[in-house]
Amino acid sequence: MKIIILGAGQVGSSLASNLVSEANDITVVDHDATLLHNLQEHLDLRTIMGQAAHPDVLLKAGAEDADMLIAVTNSDETNMVACQIAYSVFHTPKKIARVREADFLKHKEIFGDRGLAVDVHISPEQLVTHYIERLIDYPDALQVLDFADGRVQLVAVKAYYGGPLVGQALRAFEDYLPNVETRIAAMFRRGKPIIPEGDTVIEVDDEVFFVAATDNIRAVMAGLRKLEQPCKRIMIAGGGNIGTRLASALEKKKYYVKLIEHNTNRTEIISEILNQTIVLQGDAADEDLLREENIDEMDIFCAVTNDEQINILSAMLAKRMGAHKVMALINRPAYVDLIESSTIDIAISPQQATIGTLLTHVRHGDVVVVHSLRRGAAEAIEAIAHGDKHTSKVVGRRIEQIKLPPGTTIGAIVRGEQVLMAHHDMVIKSEDHVILFLVDKRRIAAVERLFQVGILFL
Repeated sequence: MKIIILGAGQVGSSLASNLVSEANDITVVDHDATLLHNLQEHLDLRTIMGQAAHPDVLLKAGAEDADMLIAVTNSDETNMVACQIAYSVFHTPKKIARVREADFLKHKEIFGDRGLAVDVHISPEQLVTHYIERLIDYPDALQVLDFADGRVQLVAVKAYYGGPLVGQALRAFEDYLPNVETRIAAMFRRGKPIIPEGDTVIEVDDEVFFVAATDNIRAVMAGLRKLEQPCKRIMIAGGGNIGTRLASALEKKKYYVKLIEHNTNRTEIISEILNQTIVLQGDAADEDLLREENIDEMDIFCAVTNDEQINILSAMLAKRMGAHKVMALINRPAYVDLIESSTIDIAISPQQATIGTLLTHVRHGDVVVVHSLRRGAAEAIEAIAHGDKHTSKVVGRRIEQIKLPPGTTIGAIVRGEQVLMAHHDMVIKSEDHVILFLVDKRRIAAVERLFQVGILFL
């Protein structure tokens, strides 16, 4: 697939890295020569220096025969105009724009049939807010990802000493939870993947990914660790788009929320937007302020300012001063593993939250959800099976008959309103939503081919 990416920032470069590894023809456009040079040093792609929305720049980038344009510059206006020009001048089939400003998103007519030629618009702030919200709802989890409109979730949990099933084989789940269906999709031990089998023993510190119906998530988690009490008191550092959206979502769920913002004018604006949140003007890394606001009573401290250094420092300080769990928004992927090995419980990568949504629209076959996992190395997808046994490699076949690529497991099937955990003798039906986990995302092309419809034999 020939794809043009506008913007070589964190999101654009992460997306380029993901797509190049899947043998796509990628061209990246940016006005910053240094960013483009860094990309070319590490990735096999073309770069064009220039203004992303200019027709002559798009022409140089190959817009005349591009299959897709993905506009992820730092300017909403540039992204939207570039999509319109790609449609009007070059008839580019698919156009995706990153739109961060909430005011644009309020007016659906902007992107309607008579609006701008933007086929898909994504809001990183909305995606990150939803991601953090899920982590607060399930404070014992490392990741919580939705499938099938929220009916199924994939959850990552670290196994702790004292968990009822730690030290036991996976098949013990059936005895421990006789009335709950779950499927272990993958396990990582000391950073390396383990293919889960019935006799695989869960060890302390194993990272376990499991799939279950949303209503059963906490019951399954309780088998791997002693569950903490649900969170009630949240402190947010940063009153930007993410911090304000997060506070608004949490106060509606009856959490007790405090928000710290250093800018006086912004603090006044936030105070008018939020109804139940206590809004404080000050420095999130100010030890005296944190002490005055009883940081030691907070269940979660979440640092989401625009400065990742402030996020790191304030989260580390909050943890040292008694906050039960701390999270920090980290833009540089290289920092994430380093940070999570220190006193910070969860490092949130906005790129990873955004990349999955973008990849959903790039995948071949009918792929409706993509989640990028473990810094992009692994992936979880929801694909819809179409056709019949003559035109599909999966429909009409038992799961054990499907030739899945190495390191790929089927976790669950969503059939209409039913959520079914995958078993070896289960037969895939047409229109089933199949949830798969790939330990190695380089196998994605092989998975996509399984879900493409074509005449297999006559």
